[in-house]
Amino acid sequence: MQNYRKRAWAEISLDALAENVRLIQEQLHPGTEFCAVVKADAYGHGEEFICKKLYNLGIRFYAVSSFEEAVRVRRWCPDGEILILGYTAPECAPVLAQEHIIQAILSEEYARELENYLENDPENNLKLKCHIKLDTGMGRIGLSAKSAQERQNVIEIMQKIHALKHLKIDGIFTHFSVADEPDSKNIAYTARQKRSIIRAAQMLQEKNIPLRHVHFLNSAGICYHNDSETGSDSTLARAGIIMYGLMPNSALAVPIPVKPVLSFYSRISHIKTIRPGDCISYGRTYKAEITRRIATVTIGYADGYPRALSNQGEMLVRGIRCPIVGRVCMDQTMIDISRIPEELEIQPGEIVTLSGQDGKASITADDIAGLCGTIGYEIVCGISKRIPRIFIENSRIIHEDHLI
Repeated sequence: MQNYRKRAWAEISLDALAENVRLIQEQLHPGTEFCAVVKADAYGHGEEFICKKLYNLGIRFYAVSSFEEAVRVRRWCPDGEILILGYTAPECAPVLAQEHIIQAILSEEYARELENYLENDPENNLKLKCHIKLDTGMGRIGLSAKSAQERQNVIEIMQKIHALKHLKIDGIFTHFSVADEPDSKNIAYTARQKRSIIRAAQMLQEKNIPLRHVHFLNSAGICYHNDSETGSDSTLARAGIIMYGLMPNSALAVPIPVKPVLSFYSRISHIKTIRPGDCISYGRTYKAEITRRIATVTIGYADGYPRALSNQGEMLVRGIRCPIVGRVCMDQTMIDISRIPEELEIQPGEIVTLSGQDGKASITADDIAGLCGTIGYEIVCGISKRIPRIFIENSRIIHEDHLI
């Protein structure tokens, strides 16, 4: 699958995506629907073909982060339900209603702003579905609902929103902040977050405010807090990073055997032998102590390959780990290929694996993230738009980005 005239590219396995979805669905309780989180261009994987594949798999609920993402996803998923998890400018409310997109409500004031734009729309008969965001401990957005008094305030606010003519409350949701942290204090914190939203849902039912959805399971929640007692109380499971085969927290094993959907490749452009004392790249941060064979690879931080990998990352060539030497440049990176037997005759044009499987060796985005002091999410989301995505299904290329 790698015979491309490209300096660097990403391969997206739609078969791996389908298998990951199947494995995650097996973990869900009856009554909990799979919600595919496809924000940020499907975590850098390419939203169009990810969404089309998910739709063909029967997925009908999607989560995004912005108005623009929601409108695009509607093209690929014509009768799917699309939830915007964050803020949308209130003047977009009529389009949201027309496109049957669900908007998160962050406050009473925000709900009234949306209502005003719907009220003033010429049709004046639009209804906008909304999910009320509860802040049960994330501290980011939403109605604060951590304490009993705060939950009572939430009920009063939701009664006011429920009375608005053009907004229809379809559900409530919250987001776990430490569900991927295994220590006892954070486990207890997540349990409190879960109890808070479940109690809020019960109080709303007592006030005759019907809720179709109450959801709190994110990727970490699906992995580590989807217990038989309360896991089934989440009507949606918002599968994000695990759907793409990466870990919510690389320090904590994922109990579902998902596999990375994205692999990242580049090529060798030049090979040279350097002598003791020779230096490589900006700042002369690498100096050879003995004779080494150095290959230049056509990848750099402008492609989303982190500069933090300078002098510490590795790439795979013919299944052999080759360390990065010197600083990662904007468009090029150097690796030491001295450990590759010369009889293998590595030449310019040779394919290099940045993340993915090569023979028995593999490098994941989580591995790269660990070296950079970040998370796998940032690595895949950070792969530049100048890197073409090549979508593969049943061992065939079904689409290849053309950037010229």
